[in-house]
Amino acid sequence: MNQRRRPTKRRGISRENIWLLLVIVALFAFASWVVYPLDDARLGQNLRLGLDLKGGTQLVYKADLSRVKGSEADAMSGALGIIERRVNAYGVSEPTIQQQGDDRILVQLPGVKNIDEAIKLIGQTALLDFRWVELDEQGNPVFADSEKKEPKWVPATGVINGETKQLTGKYLVSAEAYIPENEPTFDVLFEWNDEGAKLFEQITTHLYEERKTTTPFAHWEKSLGIFLDNKEISSPEVQAVIGVKGRITGIKTWDEAKNLAIQLNFGALPVPLFVLQQQDVDPTLGADSIKKSILAGAIGLGLILLFMMLYYRLLGVLACLSLVIYGTLVLATFKLLPAFTLTLAGMAGFIISLGMAVDANVLIFERMKEELAGGRTLGAAVEAGFNRAWTAIRDSNITTFIVCAILYWFGSRFAASQVMGFALTLFIGVGISMFTAIIITRTFLRLFSGTQMAKKLWLFKAG
Repeated sequence: MNQRRRPTKRRGISRENIWLLLVIVALFAFASWVVYPLDDARLGQNLRLGLDLKGGTQLVYKADLSRVKGSEADAMSGALGIIERRVNAYGVSEPTIQQQGDDRILVQLPGVKNIDEAIKLIGQTALLDFRWVELDEQGNPVFADSEKKEPKWVPATGVINGETKQLTGKYLVSAEAYIPENEPTFDVLFEWNDEGAKLFEQITTHLYEERKTTTPFAHWEKSLGIFLDNKEISSPEVQAVIGVKGRITGIKTWDEAKNLAIQLNFGALPVPLFVLQQQDVDPTLGADSIKKSILAGAIGLGLILLFMMLYYRLLGVLACLSLVIYGTLVLATFKLLPAFTLTLAGMAGFIISLGMAVDANVLIFERMKEELAGGRTLGAAVEAGFNRAWTAIRDSNITTFIVCAILYWFGSRFAASQVMGFALTLFIGVGISMFTAIIITRTFLRLFSGTQMAKKLWLFKAG
């Protein structure tokens, strides 16, 4: 006895599908605007290329945390901040500075060819020093820039055993962020060793008791400038004579107070860093890699499109249209993601994700062929084909996501940036491929299945 099939609701050219089509067109237009041209910034973000494509220097450091007293996370945060300031001051465009695992730091410097110079730049000891504003003969502040009224800072000094010494971070024992009671601001408490306490007491005595307070620039006269790597990070006004312990007051936010404490601690006592890996990439090699990757991707994409159109006819044409939209969405995502860097391994992940996108379409189309062979109408075959293929698409992509997560974790633990780039790119590509297969291709099929052309020419009947 034959069982009657339960009729499937046919959607065809419904208002819902028209709205979905409009959303897809708008999304594709926006993504195209973001992507083209690739080397132009859209919404403030370029498509950043990794060192293997652009050329430059890559260094992986291991931090010695055995001598850190207190939070190891704060120690690493301080080291990252120092390295970032040094690299920015050096003028490197689009550097990558990332912590990997608990004790490793990845530094990528595009365009920097001299590895030894880069190691010297990053590895030298951070300089923390204290300064006061220079005064003229009348006791008024001297300005380094008279138009901007920026004071001229000179080393703050004291005398120890008849020798004039500058107050620097080498005398600092510790610094800690602090929340005072009943005050809207935050503080940083710090402590000196014996010699530093003597210097600090002399300097604060000079600023608080000996400098005039009647001029319009009294604040600058009494200010103690705190500099890290020759960059001013704070200039609090001295309000009392201070010895072993002191306090920086008036900080506006907790994060600012905490960061200042980290800078003081690890600017004075930087975490020892040791070079684990160093790599120098020739930009010529990178340019050649880009050309070969683009050529390989173009050939692979062309063969995929040709196969789909020849074997699945109109189904293949719609799938190819979805793939074009898919590729545009992926590239737009790469450009819009903050700090995303495309590497050669990442390009491989992107090309693999193209194959994953086609695989989803093939599963759907084969299920549709089975439904058509069973006597269903085109609209019913579209819905049944997607419903039957969805679980296989979902499960295969979830397993891919799990593998990507494992690869990314592995790469972060062992500072393998190429593995991380491949995993992240593949993850993004597979995620967007699910969207294009289930939403975009399905919308196209629903719309075209209700047209007279599809009915008369029977173009949905696959090879």
